[in-house]
Amino acid sequence: MPVAPACESAAMVLEVALIDVLPGHEEAFAAAYAAGRELVATTPGCRTVRMTRGIESPTRFVLLIEWDSVEAHEVNFRQSERFPAWRAHIGPHFASPPVVEHFTDVPATAAPPREADAA
Repeated sequence: MPVAPACESAAMVLEVALIDVLPGHEEAFAAAYAAGRELVATTPGCRTVRMTRGIESPTRFVLLIEWDSVEAHEVNFRQSERFPAWRAHIGPHFASPPVVEHFTDVPATAAPPREADAA
């Protein structure tokens, strides 16, 4: 059985949430994230949780969560008691509702084009 290179991991889903916070709430939002992070991180199916902050736009944050699947996010977290508790921490600082999408990795090595595609 082939082994994946060390820098590649098994299939996962990346949740990306763009979060704009109210001006002046940046530090309070960061503290609220730190206080509530374990609610997400300990959810079954959650692999990693990371929050980043904009340099050019310091009121913009990007939440990056790796999940085993979309279902792990939607069922294990969003449909659990964890989600409203998480939102109670961070929600009061939102300037607008976050924009949330799920992504999968693009393979670093593409399959060669089929002859029919090359024509």
